Amino acid sequence: MAESCARKLVVEVCHAKNLMPKDGQGTASAYAMVDFDGQRRRTKTKFRDLNPQWDERMEFPVDDAESMPSEMLEINLYNDKKTGKRSTFLGKVKIAGSAFVKSGSEALVYYPLEKRSVFSQIKGELGLKVFYIDEDPPAAAEADPPAEKEGNGEVEKKEEDKPKEAEKKEDEKPAETPPENTKADEAPATAPPAAAVENPPIAHSEKLKHLKERPENGKAAVNDLELRSLSGDRSRRSAYDLVDSMPFLYVRVVKSKRGDADSKSPVYANLVIGTHAVKTKSQSDNKEWDQVFAFDKEGLNSTHLEVSVWIEEKKEGDQTVETCLGTVSFDLQEVPKRVPPDSPLAPQWYTLESEKSPPPVNDVMLAAWFGTQADEAFQEAWQSDSGGLIPETRAKVYLAPKLWYLRLTVIQTQDLQLGLGPEPKVKTPELYVKGQLGAQIFKTSRTSAGSLSSGSSNPTWNEDLVFVAAEPFEPFLVITVEDATNGLSVGQAKVHVPSVERWTDDSTEARSKWFNLAGDESKPYTGRIHVRACLEGGYHVLDEAAHVTSDVRASAKQLARAPIGLLEVGIRGATNLLPVKTKDGTRGTTDAYVVAKYGPKWVRTRTILDRFNPRWNEQYTWDVYDPCTVLTIGVFDNGRYKRDDAGKPGKDLRIGKIRVRLSTLDTNRVYMNSYSLSMLLPGGARKMGEIEIAVRFSCSSWLSLIQAYTTPMLPRMHHVRPLGPAQQDMLRHTAMRVVTARLARSEPPLGQEVVQYVLDSDTHVWSMRRSKANWFRVVGCLSCVAMFGRWLDGIRTWAHPPTTVLMHVLLVAVVLCPHLVIPTVFMYAFLILILRFRYRHRAAPNSMDPRLSYAEVVGPDELDEEFDGFPTTRPSEVVRIRYDRLRALAGRAQTLLGDVAAQGERLDALFSWRDPRATGLFVAFCLVASLGFYVVPFKVFLLGSGFYYLRHPRFRDDMPSVPVNFFRRLPSLSDQML
Repeated sequence: MAESCARKLVVEVCHAKNLMPKDGQGTASAYAMVDFDGQRRRTKTKFRDLNPQWDERMEFPVDDAESMPSEMLEINLYNDKKTGKRSTFLGKVKIAGSAFVKSGSEALVYYPLEKRSVFSQIKGELGLKVFYIDEDPPAAAEADPPAEKEGNGEVEKKEEDKPKEAEKKEDEKPAETPPENTKADEAPATAPPAAAVENPPIAHSEKLKHLKERPENGKAAVNDLELRSLSGDRSRRSAYDLVDSMPFLYVRVVKSKRGDADSKSPVYANLVIGTHAVKTKSQSDNKEWDQVFAFDKEGLNSTHLEVSVWIEEKKEGDQTVETCLGTVSFDLQEVPKRVPPDSPLAPQWYTLESEKSPPPVNDVMLAAWFGTQADEAFQEAWQSDSGGLIPETRAKVYLAPKLWYLRLTVIQTQDLQLGLGPEPKVKTPELYVKGQLGAQIFKTSRTSAGSLSSGSSNPTWNEDLVFVAAEPFEPFLVITVEDATNGLSVGQAKVHVPSVERWTDDSTEARSKWFNLAGDESKPYTGRIHVRACLEGGYHVLDEAAHVTSDVRASAKQLARAPIGLLEVGIRGATNLLPVKTKDGTRGTTDAYVVAKYGPKWVRTRTILDRFNPRWNEQYTWDVYDPCTVLTIGVFDNGRYKRDDAGKPGKDLRIGKIRVRLSTLDTNRVYMNSYSLSMLLPGGARKMGEIEIAVRFSCSSWLSLIQAYTTPMLPRMHHVRPLGPAQQDMLRHTAMRVVTARLARSEPPLGQEVVQYVLDSDTHVWSMRRSKANWFRVVGCLSCVAMFGRWLDGIRTWAHPPTTVLMHVLLVAVVLCPHLVIPTVFMYAFLILILRFRYRHRAAPNSMDPRLSYAEVVGPDELDEEFDGFPTTRPSEVVRIRYDRLRALAGRAQTLLGDVAAQGERLDALFSWRDPRATGLFVAFCLVASLGFYVVPFKVFLLGSGFYYLRHPRFRDDMPSVPVNFFRRLPSLSDQML
């Protein structure tokens, strides 16, 4: 600022709306305290008014015009202590100096009142006009002091500082120190609500330009706040704090007004920005379009927006002629910015410019603003980066159905009318009961009808059939009694599933009922069946592999536990994705989207069309009930938004998948990292690109978190009435199919191929690669034991004499002070773990590991076998080769299992007298050992055994010892195997 000019800041406190009652009588007597650059002004008190009107003007001299952008204007509202017991806080507004506009550009702006702490009960808005005036020094010198000007506000006295003390008592709880992000966000000013802006907020863009020059915490530039909510509402800001703000140009086209009001022809609006062109739907009879269009700012290739209105008129021969009614153009640099929680921008009427002479008077109502993906209009808007309003490319949240185990206990039947007829030779009927729930069919074992008397029989089963039922339930469970000898149905009954009893424990059993069996129309009664049916809510229905489960809660709502934390995931973007399909048969392309699954909640981001480096920047949250659970994130190429010639949608293609185990995350810490996306293709493992995500696991109670580690993962019923391994595996795959079918019925559907890939529904299929990988995993786990054995053997063979000498000393100490052995072991463990804490893994959690999965060295034939369907579709020669290879691998595993079994059988033979001489020798040894230990103290024996084991190699024999030779000679049952 030149020295010949002086500057003063003018603040007009106009109006407040919807204030919080604070005087105990349902109202408030508010006044405003305005602070700027060490100067304070106060408005008059408006008694008992929740919508006070002040219209007071205050002026503040600006000492240094160049430093004004770094200053902060703060307005605090208080309830006057004269009308209540104390001055209570009603809210505050902070405006950065970089947001001040020059005189002539000011506008009345309503700022939402901010809280002082998370416990504050604040609501309402404050209307202000804030601008600055540059004057010559003489004019400024002749001016009266601000405190003496009429209408300039009252100069606050020292005793009026007392409301500052009252702030501490306002909520009866100490204000919490704002978090780091909150402090950073309080620096900028609150963005002016776009609805109140008559002219483009030039000063607001100047403020953001100033913020770009300052780093935040030395890491990220403060320009990240440009497209984030600038209010003090923490919940609003945290909605997108794990992702980058993405700028979008929003255009809301509401309706048009034509000069020839009598015309009934349909009209539509056409929006053009460079190469982007999109039309609204056609409407007639002055109906509103009310459509919102969101253009990705990075994809804009023009600085002007043109909106034109067209009329569709039908001529002779049903030919439609389109006529332009006019065009209105906008400079994008003049479009205001709007970020929630600002109020929506009010649409305005704009006159359409036409080439006709004289031009007709046609208007269009619209609003245009720059916002982010946090804008309320984004989800329902036409989106340029995801193909517009295509349902299959929109972001959606899916909820998997709530699953129950439906247990049907088949007890017996009575009075069955088997219809044996007069045939002299009739086989004894073999009856079984079949239960069917939707596509699930389970059968009991067969039982003979027994003695027949007049064609009736009363067989008994007492068997359980367990189904997976999903809410909303299938209407009926169909029970059928069938004869296996002729394949005919004896009779059928139906159980109404929604009315079946629900049980949460095993304290009692559900009531059993008799149902009449009915045949065809000629046989309305064919007997009756005794069954017990119940929905067992004490179990958790597993619908994913046990080692990657994301939810362990019981089905019954009564057994639900409170969440222990919150999982927040920011899906930021992907880089270097490979093309997975061709576009127009000329070039490769990828239309990528992300699916994240945790618990019953599935989320799908919007599809970014034709980009190899898509940026989604979408954030989602889940409640966490157990820390030992896994988040699964998959990336797919969208093939469903296009249909073939027959009208059928395509299939989505897999790009890659990652998993994050919550127990490996530090609480309340943000992990932001790029993860490699690897896919196992018929040609081998291939890197498909990288995905960048941010994860934060917030814990609400450390006590609940620690307690979770002491409780069983699965509900109680899994332990008191466990399901068999084979049955549980079958039910898991049934649940997977149920979830897949239900999500495929959503609109838009979540494809079967997507759900199966996320749930790992094909992990049970044989794979040579997985077998090798699991084998090396076992070898890796045993490597620690082998390492300890080598270390012990090195001590025993005096490879490092000082260490062996120290082991002798330790042996003597153990023998002389045996009571210190266990405390010493735990103390060493404590010290070792504490020392290793500083070397713990601090980076982002690991994702899929192709090397661990043995995907980098697998052969082509083994890959072809893994991708082969079930049953196989390969030629018999290929199947024979693979079968021989499988036999060889299984033979080695069989030998290993036999060797392990033989060791246990030799130990058993020592006590069962299978080898009388060996057992006799062992009996004699036991007698001598009992006498020897009676005479020789145990300490002497332990010391002597230790010295003997650690003896020098020169006193050692190269052959196996006598006990080893004796044990190896004991008989096993291998010689009795066929």
